[in-house]
Amino acid sequence: MQQPTPPETAARAETATRAEQADDLGFPVRTGEIRRVVSLVPSLTEAVAATAPHLLVGATAWCTEPADLDVVRIGGTKNPDLPAILALAPDLVLANEEENRAVDLDALRAAGIAVWATRIRTLDQALLSLERMLVHGCRLPAPAWLEQARSAWTATSGVATTSGVATGRPPRAVVPIWRRPWMVLGRDTFAGDLLRQLGVEQIYADHRDRYPAIELDQLNATAPDLVVLPDEPYRFTAADGPEAFPGLPAALVSGRHLTWYGPSLVQAPALLAHQLRHPLT
Repeated sequence: MQQPTPPETAARAETATRAEQADDLGFPVRTGEIRRVVSLVPSLTEAVAATAPHLLVGATAWCTEPADLDVVRIGGTKNPDLPAILALAPDLVLANEEENRAVDLDALRAAGIAVWATRIRTLDQALLSLERMLVHGCRLPAPAWLEQARSAWTATSGVATTSGVATGRPPRAVVPIWRRPWMVLGRDTFAGDLLRQLGVEQIYADHRDRYPAIELDQLNATAPDLVVLPDEPYRFTAADGPEAFPGLPAALVSGRHLTWYGPSLVQAPALLAHQLRHPLT
């Protein structure tokens, strides 16, 4: 379900003229011909690279897809090198309200750089946001992979049966994203919505925090059917993570396919479903 538009976002959107488009945060973005793009988000970098790679001139050090991406690296998502970005003279900078800091985006806007920021909490939002960013922000035709992603997720039937879970009952899962301290997916997250689409009941989906820190003994006390361990942002592996949940099936899943919104969404439902159905026991 799409989240309601915050009042401040709607107010910003109303200020956009016909020559402007409002980004997901409601900021009016005035762009002309788009020839040079800098991306501050790995998944958005991949989305542009799969659609119009010639546009990309800069990306963060964390932008690892595609593997042969040859652009100027401009720091990290939380600590971008603003002078380096300005030196690239981009027509547009792509960002995300969760992955990037508002202070950095405000500084770029103040320097006269057009910034298109996304806000993504659900699969439906991701598909709509990506289309708006590419079509209205980057002035590109909607790519074929976007429709392929829609079709792939429409066709998914979920993961109603997992090792140790009775047929017809969704597995109840905890989804750690970090350890030392242990942190898990909570409310209102894109990754949590993908798991819901796949038929996994996330135990902390109604927690007041989006990424709550929970003591390990509390996680085990919830008696989950399954622990889902992605390999990013923390790199959980067969040797690092499952041992903390003795007796529980542990599904090692691709963090890129669980948390990135872009071309990886085409393969994500089939890959994640397979990984969820074949946990370590």
